[in-house]
Amino acid sequence: MKLSGKVHKFGADIDTDAIIPARYLNTFDPEELARHCMEDADPLFPSKVKAGDIIVADKNFGCGSSREHAPIAIKGAGVSCVIARSFARIFYRNSINIGLPILECDEAVDAVLEGDELEVELETGLITNKRNGEQFQAVPFPEFMQGIITQGGLINYVKAKKTND
Repeated sequence: MKLSGKVHKFGADIDTDAIIPARYLNTFDPEELARHCMEDADPLFPSKVKAGDIIVADKNFGCGSSREHAPIAIKGAGVSCVIARSFARIFYRNSINIGLPILECDEAVDAVLEGDELEVELETGLITNKRNGEQFQAVPFPEFMQGIITQGGLINYVKAKKTND
């Protein structure tokens, strides 16, 4: 699976309150959450993000509470994947569970700029900056995790496996 999108760049320690402020936690509706995604980190983000865009952030992205609302808001906003130096573990797990691809890659975080176009090959972990042709290698997901992401999340993955068994 290849993803392609424009970069929205954020710094370190973006917590779940910055991803989706607590005042909007009265819903699990992805469209409603998307209207407020990242607004405390960048108030213009909800109006400028387009389907397929990519978030690139520094270390510890998704720290804070364990709320599933954060990756739901990101996915609902149309973000195709998140690339960061590192992720909070519970955010990592919640993202995979809902089928939001996330990749760790220090080199990409250091090199890409706001507005760059990236192409991401999930199977191999290869990230290409379309602006200058630079390539970066993230650790690809194991096959079963690729299956979860391809199916759109853990629930769909389990349903598909149960149907195929």
